[in-house]
Amino acid sequence: MTPVMNPVCFLLVDDLEENLLSLEALLRRDGLLCLKARSGDEALELLLQNDVALALVDVQMPGLNGFELAELMRGNERSRRVPIIFVTAGNADSQRRFRGYEAGAVDFIHKPIEADILRSKADVFFDLYRQRQQIAAQRDELKAHSDALEEADRRKDEFLATLAHELRNPLAPLRHGLDVLRKSPDRAEAADIREMMDRQLVHLVRLIDDLLDVARVSQGKIELRRERIQAADVVRSAVEASQPLIESAGHTLVVDVPPQPIWLDADLTRLAQVLGNLLNNAAKYTPEGGRIQVTLRAEADEAVFTVADNGLGIPRDKQAEVFQLFAQVENHTDRARGGLGIGLALVKQLVAMHDGAVSAESAGAGQGSAFTVRIPLADAGDEAEPQAEPPAGAHATAKPLKVLVIDDDLAVAQTVGWMLEEIGHDYRMIHDGRQAVEAALDYRPDAILLDIGLPVMDGYAVCRALRQQAAFKHTLIIAQSGWGREEDKAAAEDAGFDHHLVKPVAYKDLERILAG
Repeated sequence: MTPVMNPVCFLLVDDLEENLLSLEALLRRDGLLCLKARSGDEALELLLQNDVALALVDVQMPGLNGFELAELMRGNERSRRVPIIFVTAGNADSQRRFRGYEAGAVDFIHKPIEADILRSKADVFFDLYRQRQQIAAQRDELKAHSDALEEADRRKDEFLATLAHELRNPLAPLRHGLDVLRKSPDRAEAADIREMMDRQLVHLVRLIDDLLDVARVSQGKIELRRERIQAADVVRSAVEASQPLIESAGHTLVVDVPPQPIWLDADLTRLAQVLGNLLNNAAKYTPEGGRIQVTLRAEADEAVFTVADNGLGIPRDKQAEVFQLFAQVENHTDRARGGLGIGLALVKQLVAMHDGAVSAESAGAGQGSAFTVRIPLADAGDEAEPQAEPPAGAHATAKPLKVLVIDDDLAVAQTVGWMLEEIGHDYRMIHDGRQAVEAALDYRPDAILLDIGLPVMDGYAVCRALRQQAAFKHTLIIAQSGWGREEDKAAAEDAGFDHHLVKPVAYKDLERILAG
């Protein structure tokens, strides 16, 4: 993008107004501004107020003459580098020329002035000044880019340090819990330790999911699954997910949802994620025993969700930055339990995908904060009630299944096997994709859990090989993988998988799929 240039200024100094007007007429061109002075004192004043590319100075003037003006210009830091062309009525002798050049002149022009000579000399200084302007603009642009890169690098370093810290937070109690259970598996607190480990694992998975989500949204790789939903269901889902964190901090949660339905054309899961992130932040940044309020209302053609708290608040000079990636308010990092500075950036992106807007308000540090999300209402139409969730246990399996687990990671395969055993199924493990078909023909499984990232022969190839066997054309084959992008799921479907589960596979998801 070409920067907008300020006009180039020439200073014309002559005690006669007609001479000034004549010079201005001869020099007139686009982008040039002629500043006119009828005395040396007036010229010095203009030089203090403007950046001048060239001074055309008459030698013979009453009071301060041209040479004296030039000497004063050279003594001032602001004007000492301004090029000067003296305008003289006669042929100056060598002594006068020497004095002129000594005073800083670059040239002399004699009256009567030849227009072409004047323009050609002036054009040189016009172009030089324009080049300096362009170089300065490029320098400023490079400086801005450099500053942005330095800031991004600084924030990246801070983010990596925060990431390492926040990943260690759940890993430490997991490690400690395992050590305690290994030494005393039957101790009275074993159940509490396992619950604690489960919470920490859920937290660890959420951190990784947030990282993946913000990357996918930034790259345009998340597609919303829009459907007609009630806005109250978004609030209900978000509150359910955030309730444990809110209760653990002893906060009071007030939910204000109108009785009349508010309909949206939106992705329920993603909007619940938005509101859940705001609720989690409110819980983290509010001292224990605080108050959090969630309100929903219809306003004009928008559904308006607000999450307000009486917590630490946001300094006024930071309120515009809180939605930036990796941004965290200073002095709040000690309370950001599990925070990576990506939650609000993800909120903003997901809301924008719904054609909505999100804003933050706070009276300042210690004054609490309120986050408001606005989502367009759905078009008027049939307001069909959302389908009710099937009752718990409705999908319970009728009979035990034989499940073949194929994974090169022995620990993953074994823990999945234990889960299958707990659900009530029989299982067999193999760890090499090249043995999959032979093992399946021998075992004749009802279902196959197949890792994608197998060495030599990956899961896609194994699935295709199994589907080529008549015995497995309709067998339930489930992908379990550390890759969870939409394109990964599509690739699994193309290869012949029936389902795609992201590691770590959740017990309830595995139970549900195997129940059919």
